[in-house]
Amino acid sequence: MPEDYQTPPAPPQQQEYNQQPLAPHRGTLILVLGIIGIVSCIICGIIAWVMGNGDLKEMDAGRMDPAGRDLTKAGKICGMISVILTIVVISIYLLIMVVGLSAGVMAQ
Repeated sequence: MPEDYQTPPAPPQQQEYNQQPLAPHRGTLILVLGIIGIVSCIICGIIAWVMGNGDLKEMDAGRMDPAGRDLTKAGKICGMISVILTIVVISIYLLIMVVGLSAGVMAQ
């Protein structure tokens, strides 16, 4: 046997069988939750944001199907927008309340 003999690499079929199956992506669910968060329910926006972060980390680690990456990103962004818009609206509402109360106190 020659000294420069090397073991050939394993065929691709054997390498695929040794890998664990990927978890299915939840991109559609996250996108729907993000849109509902923008339209009506802040809780859905928060859930979309948290789930989107987790799923993107799983995709980066190679444990989740990356086919839904774009849907997951879009849902996460919609969730972020819903939370930020809600915070802005509540802040403006509170500012108007404070200004209104202080104007009422000054008028007396």
